[in-house]
Amino acid sequence: MMNYVNKEAGASGPQSSAKAGHKIINLALQGGGTHGAFTWGVLDRLLEDERIGFDGVTASSAGAVNAVLLVSGLATGGREGARNLLRTFWQRLSQIAVGGVFQPSLIDQLDPTHGLEHSPGYLIIQALTYYASPYQVNPFNLNPVKTLVEEMVDFDAIRRQRAVKLFLCATNVRTAKVKVFSGDEITVESVLASTCLPLLMQAVEIGGECYWDGGYAGNPAVFPLVYECETPDIVLVHTTPAERSDVPKSSLAIMNRMQEISFNTALIREMRAVAFLNRRIEEGSLRRGRRLLVHVIEGEDLLRDFTASSRLNCDWPFLLELFASGRQRAEQWLSANFGRIGVETTVDLDEKYF
Repeated sequence: MMNYVNKEAGASGPQSSAKAGHKIINLALQGGGTHGAFTWGVLDRLLEDERIGFDGVTASSAGAVNAVLLVSGLATGGREGARNLLRTFWQRLSQIAVGGVFQPSLIDQLDPTHGLEHSPGYLIIQALTYYASPYQVNPFNLNPVKTLVEEMVDFDAIRRQRAVKLFLCATNVRTAKVKVFSGDEITVESVLASTCLPLLMQAVEIGGECYWDGGYAGNPAVFPLVYECETPDIVLVHTTPAERSDVPKSSLAIMNRMQEISFNTALIREMRAVAFLNRRIEEGSLRRGRRLLVHVIEGEDLLRDFTASSRLNCDWPFLLELFASGRQRAEQWLSANFGRIGVETTVDLDEKYF
């Protein structure tokens, strides 16, 4: 199997003359609101390990924000630049939220589920979503995240660099199909399209089409990594709970579970297709194509204990808790599986996705 170099900012792509012991991976980053701080922790640990390089990144929703921060940081400041940019973004997001409507109350801060069920602002907005759309509640379409992303992400540097291929996923409101933004299409608008929650934000219009959160059609879409990237290894950072042991009974719990199922359906189908093709290749019945090596850094077993409203909680201690969990899970995965990168799949696809 071909080896790949550990690419830094400005490199042109995978080469066959890799340094011994270095591994190249693709990343697939799920969304989940502020649960994306778990992914921040995963990325921080991977960036810390200079044996790991990146070929492509596909991402949706909060994963798209982490993805542009990762690639912008690598392009302008290398690995440490990316780590610093990610930390600074999440810190500033938390600081902005202090004066926002989703500020957790004291009771929320003491609640281990980190929800916002006692936040006056959250309760008001939640009630409004039943009767008014974002076009009525926020007619000027104000979005502090847009301003923060514009300030912190160097989109020109992302478009110029060739080291890491970047794919941002959004859902076309009119057709229900996934839209994958890449290359020169990577802008602040494509990030906002990928993160657009339809009950809280106005649809993002790009090129005459309107888009909602990418999680509905692909969380994230995996096929860009198959078609556009050379390395066969795909590391999925899984933050949206696919399984729950109990049946939801309250209205809020039911709506949350509906969204979780919706956000996992497309990914499950793609993973089943990957497993099917891998089996055909291994059996020798499919002569063309390559075997994909899939890995998962899991966060859903931790995140399923948090309420749905916790995805809007930007309280800094909560974000740091998620960050620490992400780093720990990435450390565990590296310790157990680094030697298997480029060799074999490290997750049982049949058990997980069938």
